[in-house]
Amino acid sequence: MQEETLYQVALTLVPDLGVVRARQLVAHLGSASAIFKAKKKEIAAVDGIGETCAHSVKGWKAFAEAERELVFAEKNGIQVLFLTDPAYPQRLLHCYDPPTLLYHKGNADLNRSRIISIIGTRNHTEYGRQVTEQLVKGLQTQQVTVVSGLAFGIDAIAHRAALQNQLPTIGVLAHGLDTLYPTQHRTLAKEMLVNGALLTEFRSGTEPDKHNFPKRNRIAAGLADVTVVVETPVKGGSMITAELACNYHRDLFAVPGRIGDQKSSGCLQLIRQNKAMIYTGPEELLDTMG
Repeated sequence: MQEETLYQVALTLVPDLGVVRARQLVAHLGSASAIFKAKKKEIAAVDGIGETCAHSVKGWKAFAEAERELVFAEKNGIQVLFLTDPAYPQRLLHCYDPPTLLYHKGNADLNRSRIISIIGTRNHTEYGRQVTEQLVKGLQTQQVTVVSGLAFGIDAIAHRAALQNQLPTIGVLAHGLDTLYPTQHRTLAKEMLVNGALLTEFRSGTEPDKHNFPKRNRIAAGLADVTVVVETPVKGGSMITAELACNYHRDLFAVPGRIGDQKSSGCLQLIRQNKAMIYTGPEELLDTMG
């Protein structure tokens, strides 16, 4: 067990530190171990940190907790990726709030040249299914990696379509890798590990609590060059992901549904507000990604 990796995991466990401050500390002090070994006044002097946060870092001593997490990762073939790791998704570093650390299980290249995020409602229509499957099939010749959230509905359809078309697919989770939500997708998740990955910033023992999903969504948006919203009402997780993609200055497409169809109302709103381009086929996505 490498000492530096232990410090990296430990940094994510410090109360009230957060990903933005953690990144600032790493940028100024160079590494996780350097942060823990620095003097309190040295930490407090870093721009945006202050005395309270420095006190949290210096007061945190539960390294056994971090050690248990590393043992779990090693036992289960999980790769631990700190934000200075070359294998860490470099696209996320262009976001203002990248995860300090990611747990990665599988064989997907998180820095592949073309990555697309496909998202949508859990309560999809047959139209939504057909559009998603045709979209993924249209990407087959370019070996694009497909990202989604492994949820019911459009997410699962996108993942399955990727597997059927021999495309790598990454499921971004809102919980630790010791469990799977929804449990009905266990078989799908196992298949994804053969040509793809499961990815999360949450340590083992973390349940899929409601407040974890927006955090998960920002990774799904930041990991990709392009995000496509297939179907969504005006309120929901897909709209949060779409807004995040806009904030990260990523290309956003929305599938135009029927006027008056609530399951497409969010897509139509994104198009009307000029936040999303109208999706009409996979060719324009390939053009967008060069």
